[in-house]
Amino acid sequence: MNKSELNGSPHNMQQNYQDAMAMVRKFGKPDLFLTFTCNTSWFEVLNCMEGVQRPEDRPDIIIRVFNMKLKELLEVKSVKYLYKYVYKGHDAASVKIQKEGALDHDEILSFVEGRYVSAPEAMWRLNEFNLSHKSHTVVHLAVHLPQQQPIVYQDGQEAQAIEQAALRKTTLTSWFELNKNDPSAHNISYSDIPQYCVFDKSTTNWKKRQRGGQNVIGRLPVVSILDTERYYLRMLLLRKSGAISFDDILTINGLRCITFQQACQEYGLLRGDQQWHDALNEAAQFQSPRQLRMLFAMICGFGEVEDVPDLWVQHQVSLCEDFVHRYSEQTGPHYALADIEELLTSYNLSLQKLHLPTVDLPASVLERANFDVVEEQAKANSYTMQLNSEQRNVVEILLSAVYNNAADTPKCYFLDGPAGTGKTFVYSTLLHTIRGRGDDVIPVASTGIAATLLIGGRTAHSVFKIPIDLNATSTCNLKPNTKEADMLLKTKLIVWDEAPMTHVHAFLAVDRLLQDLTKCKEPFGGKVILLGGDFRQVLPVILRQCKKTRSLVENFISYIYNKVCVP
Repeated sequence: MNKSELNGSPHNMQQNYQDAMAMVRKFGKPDLFLTFTCNTSWFEVLNCMEGVQRPEDRPDIIIRVFNMKLKELLEVKSVKYLYKYVYKGHDAASVKIQKEGALDHDEILSFVEGRYVSAPEAMWRLNEFNLSHKSHTVVHLAVHLPQQQPIVYQDGQEAQAIEQAALRKTTLTSWFELNKNDPSAHNISYSDIPQYCVFDKSTTNWKKRQRGGQNVIGRLPVVSILDTERYYLRMLLLRKSGAISFDDILTINGLRCITFQQACQEYGLLRGDQQWHDALNEAAQFQSPRQLRMLFAMICGFGEVEDVPDLWVQHQVSLCEDFVHRYSEQTGPHYALADIEELLTSYNLSLQKLHLPTVDLPASVLERANFDVVEEQAKANSYTMQLNSEQRNVVEILLSAVYNNAADTPKCYFLDGPAGTGKTFVYSTLLHTIRGRGDDVIPVASTGIAATLLIGGRTAHSVFKIPIDLNATSTCNLKPNTKEADMLLKTKLIVWDEAPMTHVHAFLAVDRLLQDLTKCKEPFGGKVILLGGDFRQVLPVILRQCKKTRSLVENFISYIYNKVCVP
């Protein structure tokens, strides 16, 4: 695992993000967000070029000019995802293949192998320019159970590490000691102590500040509700001042409680659903709406919530924020509830069981929720303007088939073309156009790599539940009256790339599936389907197979061409 001090690591990003949100909690949201990019045509850059040099030849000049201009501006501020954007670190990409079910996450190796550095970034680092800056100092405060503080050690030195940890105080145990020795600290909460004291790492003691403190904020780490005792200890630390030990925290009105959860109960923090309201209110300050919905489902699954509908009503605004922004105040909550319904299945719960409003949004609508209609329309217009005459003809034919209900309109098409002729561009134009009209389209491909080239694409096996072991009578493992089936029924168009790479038995299975779902005996159930690919790249031959098997594969072409039109 990488240290949180390592710039660009996931822990570093999370620490910086949480620090920034701690400032928001104390001072409120920022009023202005500025982004600052470098223009290589700045005269300061061009004036430094010598001879035939171009700006891209001198990253050392570019980063110095950028750094000087940056210092003249206000610091960058934002909230939630903007803070994550600011602290996200360098670009990284890595691929690893591992056996199904195996869990092998090496964060250090991922950091080393995934990182790639451009020339300007390399020069920025070599010159030791700041990667980020905060106007306030955020002090991280430990939250740990008795004798359970984190210990860092090297293999073979576990005993020494434990001995050293026993001698060193944490910010929490040192706070206990401060309260023992200084009665004036009894009115200062644990989270506020950094404003009045400095933690001396050499002696591991809190010492009173001689000056400053106005720009210092204390922050307790986020603790999952699944880490039950730490979760409730954190809740007590946020509210109880002057504690001199863990036992003191556990003692409420003279009663020594067994657990921190019991202490919260005696302290009155768990009356009704107040703890869950507090948890969602706090999380709403730094979590995205999607993460809040995950927390809401987790609370319903693991917590003892007395009034789930009231919990939903009280926090509906923050839980629906993204969907309301994308759609409207009327329809946004429906999308949020549908998303929560999906999350609740992991806990064997449903909206109905929790007495929440039930919604009937089909999977196709949820799938479409990932696309913004206005944005899709803009992309469709842009793509359409770039089509050549042949591509435009294909798009017009397919759109006519999608929106023309005439009985004699062909519904099955095959787009043939060698590599580089723009088949994927045609697919993308169709996807953006149909989604821009508020309708559904399902892009699939025969391979995972090809599916990644289609916006929102998935493998055909994933969408249609095609079995791995195929024969001439195979059927898809997709049941009617499910959300997946509804998605297929609602879609206006199915785009299937790299179709020649798919065995004829797979098409037979999908053909049966769509006919069963639509109750229509036309090819593919009368759905408009665009198959595409290049037969030049796939010969219909299987080595060392019997004549019967070869005949089945060779009949793929006749099977397809008997059912489809070639635009």
